[in-house]
Amino acid sequence: MSQNPFRYFKTSPEIIQLAVMMYVRIPLSLRNVEDLLHERGIDICHETVRHWVDRFGTHFAYKIRKRRSERMRQSPQWQWHLDEVFIKIRGERHYLWRAVDHEGEVLESYVTKTWNKASALKFLKKAMKRYGSPRVVVTDRCPSYRAAMKVIGNDACQETGRHLNNRAENSHLPFRRRERAMSRFQRMRSLQKFVSVHSSVCNHFNFERHVNSRIRFK
Repeated sequence: MSQNPFRYFKTSPEIIQLAVMMYVRIPLSLRNVEDLLHERGIDICHETVRHWVDRFGTHFAYKIRKRRSERMRQSPQWQWHLDEVFIKIRGERHYLWRAVDHEGEVLESYVTKTWNKASALKFLKKAMKRYGSPRVVVTDRCPSYRAAMKVIGNDACQETGRHLNNRAENSHLPFRRRERAMSRFQRMRSLQKFVSVHSSVCNHFNFERHVNSRIRFK
């Protein structure tokens, strides 16, 4: 039996989860989360919120992925949308490779320093190892994708078009809003850790409101 990750904390797990989810899901600063919790009668410091996010963010993301894994196995991702985002870390350009399925859920996020065939190949192998091989892969006209997919052997599945990859482009918006609220990132490692948590939380709240009733959503 695994040990309780909250065993050394006096604060209840529900409060810790609320603070972490507020910071990750909504583009708020640490001090904004501190103020919102203070209005609810929870008196903590913004550095405590930072510590909770760093300590328990991956734990909550793992629980979300574990709960969703069974449903995702029942409905395989037959189409992927791949795209990359340019990010500045201390003035140096980095590249965030992202894979999105046909429902708009983020499958994989991977940060690299280079934008070439080797990086695209490593990203694709990592995503396919976890989710399998899709029937259709929609990308932009970046030549790194085609070169990497030729090595894998599924280049015949690739599709490119002017508006075909809009789903991947739109999926960047929550991350861009979160990036501006955090005043950018300072380390590549912290960026990789945050995007893995952020994608899981966004998937958890990616509920089709136009299909489901408000009571069911809440």
